[in-house]
Amino acid sequence: MAGPTIDHMVSITVLIAALLLTFGLYNQVLATAFAYQRNHQVVMKAVDLMNTICLSPGNPPDWGHTNSTPLGFGLQDPESAGYTLSPYSIMRLTSSSGGGLVYYPKTGLYYNNVSLGSGGSLLMPVGDCIDYATASRLLGVNGSYGFQLSITPTLNVTVSQVPASYLILKVEVLGPGMPVSGATLNYYMHRVVAGGGSAPSFITQSGVAQTDSAGSALLEFPSIDDSDDPYSFVVYAHLGGLKGVGYYSHDVLRNYPQFIVPFIGNFENGSIIIAHSWDVHNYTQTPVPNVFYNATFLVLTEDFKLRQVEIVNSTGQVNYGQGKPYAITQIPASESGILFISYRWGNRFGTVMVPWGIGTLGVSATFGGDPSGHSFVATELRQVTVNGISYQVKLAVWRLEDMNFGEGVRR
Repeated sequence: MAGPTIDHMVSITVLIAALLLTFGLYNQVLATAFAYQRNHQVVMKAVDLMNTICLSPGNPPDWGHTNSTPLGFGLQDPESAGYTLSPYSIMRLTSSSGGGLVYYPKTGLYYNNVSLGSGGSLLMPVGDCIDYATASRLLGVNGSYGFQLSITPTLNVTVSQVPASYLILKVEVLGPGMPVSGATLNYYMHRVVAGGGSAPSFITQSGVAQTDSAGSALLEFPSIDDSDDPYSFVVYAHLGGLKGVGYYSHDVLRNYPQFIVPFIGNFENGSIIIAHSWDVHNYTQTPVPNVFYNATFLVLTEDFKLRQVEIVNSTGQVNYGQGKPYAITQIPASESGILFISYRWGNRFGTVMVPWGIGTLGVSATFGGDPSGHSFVATELRQVTVNGISYQVKLAVWRLEDMNFGEGVRR
């Protein structure tokens, strides 16, 4: 009796162990299948959102030209087709990678600060911007999915000075992972001079060059001193359908901070506030009154030329603590271009450029939430154009309830 009983008990134990192992494997398969299904839903949501953002202008289609909140969210240029984005709609996005908010006491408003390189400025009223929560609601993903949108130039065009007795600028064009040789360069040098009156003026030089096998070109300006002459430089590079832009500025302020800060006053009608920076940054140094300025709007044409357009209050002065703390000029809101402002106090000169349409200066934009800490993040990439400039759009999407502070997985 003992032998059969033991055998029976052993058989039952083996059977139970086999069943438990089977159940464990089955549960693991089910969990894997469930995770795959959930991740697949995130991937499909990323595709759907990318198509909506890039292939729809939103509702109304011209919301990027207004101060109002849209009823539907999309960034496609309403006057174009395919993957062409509106340079104005992107300007209205609240930047998540900028320099924080800037408060201007004279208007009592906060401004969204899009980070640009030296010599560039883009300060939009917060009330005119579209924030992440609004976009999520309009896209129908608030509470379920999070996303982050990155819009960056495809070509990286950098400009630097080469040490010499006169000005030599080195332009380098880098594509996705490699230098771009044989690229055509259309460049514009705006040299600031004292002029005959109080407001400074500028002399424009333009030319065409080409990058060498290393993707670089040296541009020489024998009439310009590399340290004592203020200037702003813009260059457009293009090759085989790819187009990029770079810029560089040099001020002669002699240990003073910049004197002029431009704010976008009314996005819909193109008014620009030319403010004295002492009112913005609350400097405690000796006041600097009577800063004279000269503002010029340069429209970017389809063949990458800059054409000057007349604007109101193009010259004048602003004061700190007295008189006129700011001036207002108005640019054509429907024209993509660059507002170029030169300014002067005594023998100190500076420049600042405001892009009207982000592509004119190759501005990057990051909009949305933070994908870090989520167990699965799906990404989609698209090649687009903005103002004729080649850009890459990257969209990251994740489920809001999926938090895993380990290593995230990306598609």
